[in-house]
Amino acid sequence: MSIIVQKFGGTSVADSQKILAAARKAIRAKKEGHQVVTVVSAMGHTTDQLIDLAKQITAQPPAREMDMLLSTGEQVSVALMAMAIHSLGDQAISMTGAQMGIITDSTHTKARIRSISADRIRKALDEGNIVIAAGFQGISPTADITTLGRGGSDTTAVALAAALHAETCEIYTDVDGVYTTDPRLVPEARRLKQISYDEMLELASAGAGVMHNRSIEFAKKFSVPVHVRSSFSDQPGTMICEEPESPDQPVCGAAMIKDEARVTVLGVPDRPGAALAIFSKIAARNVPIDMIVQNVAADGRADISFTVVRDELPATLKAVEEASRALGAEGYTYDDNVAKISVVGLGMKKQPGVARRMFRALADKGINILMITTSEIKISVLVDRNEALESLRTVHAAFELEKEPASVAPRGAVAASPANNGTADAVARMQNMEDLLIDDITLDESQARVTVSRVPDKPGIAAQIFEEIAAAGIVVDMIVQSVGREELANLSFTVPQKDLGKSLELLSKLAARLGCPPPTSCPAVAKLTVFGTGMRSHTGVASRLFRCLADVGINVDMINTSEVRVSVVVEGGQGRKALDALKAEFADVLV
Repeated sequence: MSIIVQKFGGTSVADSQKILAAARKAIRAKKEGHQVVTVVSAMGHTTDQLIDLAKQITAQPPAREMDMLLSTGEQVSVALMAMAIHSLGDQAISMTGAQMGIITDSTHTKARIRSISADRIRKALDEGNIVIAAGFQGISPTADITTLGRGGSDTTAVALAAALHAETCEIYTDVDGVYTTDPRLVPEARRLKQISYDEMLELASAGAGVMHNRSIEFAKKFSVPVHVRSSFSDQPGTMICEEPESPDQPVCGAAMIKDEARVTVLGVPDRPGAALAIFSKIAARNVPIDMIVQNVAADGRADISFTVVRDELPATLKAVEEASRALGAEGYTYDDNVAKISVVGLGMKKQPGVARRMFRALADKGINILMITTSEIKISVLVDRNEALESLRTVHAAFELEKEPASVAPRGAVAASPANNGTADAVARMQNMEDLLIDDITLDESQARVTVSRVPDKPGIAAQIFEEIAAAGIVVDMIVQSVGREELANLSFTVPQKDLGKSLELLSKLAARLGCPPPTSCPAVAKLTVFGTGMRSHTGVASRLFRCLADVGINVDMINTSEVRVSVVVEGGQGRKALDALKAEFADVLV
């Protein structure tokens, strides 16, 4: 008999009537022939109320006791849900995280799941029960209650679906699916029929709040189909699975993060290990880094810019100050009034010109781009926070995301699940469920690098450059624009080696018109990309990569990051050496 995992968020169980409605959905799924596990969050704003209560007692409550306190919210919900199912004439049993056998590490308030022993759940299902599972919680190896942090109930639901080899995981919430962007901000936003795991991961990290990235990491790692649906209707929602909605559409969604802060370390000595010195100190404070941009060095020094959540800025600046002093950097600057705008789509891999289209749309609205970072399926720009909403609406309209795609992939296409393949490797992975997983490390030796320096830092410049490049039939891969000094910015990108001469000829003329120095270049660079699952939630991945390259004496010229990959550009002759070093470094987590 197939198993379905259902998850109901706090708004979906906010009162007795909503709990009864959720109970009816669980019973209906059972009557349709499924065994049912229902994961519930704390009712309504219970968690917020408990946090507020704790802060009335002390400004700094111990993390262990906060977990003890916050876990009670879900325990109330599961008991009431079980009672509701009994009252409607069916069988149910409620279980806490510990009773379900969800073992986590010992990091209170943001624990990671290590393993799930599903024997008790399976026994209860076989006895005819609907199992009501407390989301957001587990138990440490020392038998302490732990909580999983933001989005923890989603994470519980998808993890249980993986452990139980469930047919699907249904996420019931107060929205009816995943939209092309937040419909509260862009009313014409369209609900997607389906979205790929990688697209959802990128959108989650870019600001889409429907699901947390850790739950999607689980879904991708174990190929769990996730169905995001409304708690208040029976309409089909959005499937999160292997395939995108449309293979022909370059962009599936746009997102915004308004609470970003940008930090730039100025004049970093251009030598192996410089980036490591900065990011290892930040990782030691468990601060997740979002965008990282390092441009090509000038006069033996480079500027490195990155973004963090604005609340993490004080801790970040302390780390940066220490690193700058140790490195002999020129100093650092920061700006806590910025926002990140991103477009995401698997179709970018096949269709050139997406960046140019995005830059032109923003330029036409007079919006200045402060930073640019790209990956194979995402383009992110940093803009002034006051222009964030207009920027989001502009790029959404530019890619006509409100329109239905002409062709749509088969709904819910899912590959064979590594959780279900019966191999010893799959069993081992289930015992280390939230570990970092590297899918591949690749080397591209076919590209050259072009840099235009001291570009006027004003709206329209990036659009002008990439429109002229595209008109010449040149395909651009990696793009990095760093924060400008003295209202001037540096812009680097990679092109096929065969197009280097044509690129330099074109850019020399453009630079003269803009009043910039002639472009510089490197005829052969090596682009190395590490991509996998858990790249962002495991905060030390970038530091580990930089340490590895520094240890073998390889200097990094360019850096680009996204949710699922980190890319660096090094001197062309160093590519093979760098690839071997990275494969050895990540051998313990490389598939």
